[in-house]
Amino acid sequence: MPRRLDQAVLADIARGTHHDPHAVLGPHPEGGAVVIRVLRPLADAVEIETLDGTFPAEHEHHGIWSAELPGEEIPDYRVHTTYGDSTSVADDPYRFMPMLGELDLHLIREGRHERLWSVLGANVHRLESVLGEVVGTDFAVWAPNARAVRVVGDFNHWQGATHAMRTLGASGIWELFIPGVAAGTTYKLEILDKNGHWRQKADPMARRTELPPATASVVEESAYEWGDQDWLDRRASSQPHRSAMSVYEVHLGSWRQGLGYVELADQLTAYVTEMGFTHVEFLPVMEHPFGGSWGYQVSGYYAPTSRFGSPDELRYLIDTLHRAGIGVLLDWVPGHFPKDEWALGRFDGTPLYEHPDPLRGEQPDWGTFIFDFGRAEVRNFLVANAVYWLQEFHADGLRVDAVASMLYLDYSREAGQWRPNVHGGRENLDAIAFLQEANATAYRSAPGVVMIAEESTAWPGVTAPTSAGGLGFGLKWNMGWMNDTLRYMGEEPVHRSYHHHTVTFSLMYAFSEHYMLPLSHDEVVHGKGSLVDRFPGDHWQKMATLRALLAYQWTHPGKTLVFMGCEFGQYAEWSEGRSLDWWHLEDRLHDGVRRMLGDLNRLYRDTPPLFERDSDPAGFRWIDADDSRRNTLAFLRMDDAGEPVAVVVNFAGVPHDDYALPLPRAGGWDEVFNTDSESYGGSGVGNLGHVVAAERSMHGFPAVATIRVPPLGAVILRPSA
Repeated sequence: MPRRLDQAVLADIARGTHHDPHAVLGPHPEGGAVVIRVLRPLADAVEIETLDGTFPAEHEHHGIWSAELPGEEIPDYRVHTTYGDSTSVADDPYRFMPMLGELDLHLIREGRHERLWSVLGANVHRLESVLGEVVGTDFAVWAPNARAVRVVGDFNHWQGATHAMRTLGASGIWELFIPGVAAGTTYKLEILDKNGHWRQKADPMARRTELPPATASVVEESAYEWGDQDWLDRRASSQPHRSAMSVYEVHLGSWRQGLGYVELADQLTAYVTEMGFTHVEFLPVMEHPFGGSWGYQVSGYYAPTSRFGSPDELRYLIDTLHRAGIGVLLDWVPGHFPKDEWALGRFDGTPLYEHPDPLRGEQPDWGTFIFDFGRAEVRNFLVANAVYWLQEFHADGLRVDAVASMLYLDYSREAGQWRPNVHGGRENLDAIAFLQEANATAYRSAPGVVMIAEESTAWPGVTAPTSAGGLGFGLKWNMGWMNDTLRYMGEEPVHRSYHHHTVTFSLMYAFSEHYMLPLSHDEVVHGKGSLVDRFPGDHWQKMATLRALLAYQWTHPGKTLVFMGCEFGQYAEWSEGRSLDWWHLEDRLHDGVRRMLGDLNRLYRDTPPLFERDSDPAGFRWIDADDSRRNTLAFLRMDDAGEPVAVVVNFAGVPHDDYALPLPRAGGWDEVFNTDSESYGGSGVGNLGHVVAAERSMHGFPAVATIRVPPLGAVILRPSA
């Protein structure tokens, strides 16, 4: 006869509020027999099936049924449940051991589980059984302050009492394996907080979600077979700092509206290949509730947004780009997250993922929560997330958004609105340690990737190695170059001579970090207008200025990035709600900019002096930095062997004939690029493809060539073969 259990315990089990339902439900040896208890509310009859036969169960308390099986060995079994004239057969969730091992729990407590998504969230398993294979999903979630956690979804009509999870001790993890739940099942986690309030939450580790504005999580199991091993092998042996990198920044929803991941795989890959870019960078593809945030307010850190298709379809997009020789960078937002009630905020009824101190846990600029970077489990959640995108989606790098907001405790706060660190300073020591760990782990787990910081201050050592006390990023966005350059370009050409130092100042610090030069989405939104519309002059002058700017950007030390639409001079400010203005390409000047940048990309990729020593002062030399009167810059770029290319950029509205250009060697030099080519819509001022430098000392150089420099244009020369 089964032992009598405490009625209060049974009541908790029946309500789904007990912290350890497996202590009552499932199989338990008792007095030389095995007692199996199952929860089947409103059932008319319950039987337990084993290989040895079928055993009737008796109703014990409020839907709890128990059956006594002979012997002490726990058998595999299934449950037959009868409701009226209908009988169903199912495996019992409470007969399975936890899918997380002791090592998993230890690593989670230590904050060191680098494959966290493989044990938390919803993971499909196939288990052997003498009664036949059991297919189901193991649900596991970190909610240390919850009184109870239940899984609700399509499979239980969103009534969670029959699927209460068990707590796994001091780890704060709750777990339950549910047979019969397969990929595609919609679910949420139902959490009972210490105040007795239930709340339904999306799974923080969900790898797929419903289409917004719906907010449930979806069980996901990847079946994708990658075809990019050659790309990964080449990447692993590459040196990003010394390789060509020109990046096309893309918002997937508005590049061409209506395209999903599969359609983008064909159309975007073809376009980027034609344009000659080495990489694309996607604005955040992680799930987010509000499309107008462009993905920067993330609610599902492990789930690609379902707006464009399934996770495997995103894999297909990335794989297609890789097989075409194009790298993929993803925007990553570990700095803050939105306050939506169904998401991460106050997840178990307490500040869990966010810092509990409002002076450190809330971001006033964006109305969001800030992660508690010092908490081991939170740090683990984020570090593993970086690894997840690099390993599971083969991303070639992550661009980390708003790094400054993490580094400074007083970021965007007035006096009295922030709390100093233990040393009395303004640095967020926990965030610093987190960023160092995330970068070090990323590089170790995915050879050849690059971590990129959008960091807008003069924080020292952003790209210095963590072993030297740096943050460990591979590249840093050069916001100083961007701000100074656009300020200069906004001046009328006749006034630029008074601001010449603005456009040359970047070379004072160009080698203090490993830089990327960004003309990003941030520069074409929030009333700033488009990039080209900032420039003075008529239509021809604006397009000529854009061509000159892009040539200057591509030849300046540092990797390059440009936002979609800027490559053909879109006039309208970018909006996520509509496609780019592709009709501009019917205009020869807009199309000329596009074709020019394609040619420039191909020249760049084939010209090591333009990228090999981006971070080395020996790879750059001014020819003339002080020609403010003519608004002209002239400089050399050199590769490892010392082979040079010469660049002359004229930001004046008039050509410079008979321009004396000092050069490092006498003899023939080929004009390999001219932004003023008539084929790009220019005026055709140039040097007929060739000049000769005569021996003559000038500005410390041994030779001088006399060239023509086009108005609002740039030319690139290299020694004749």
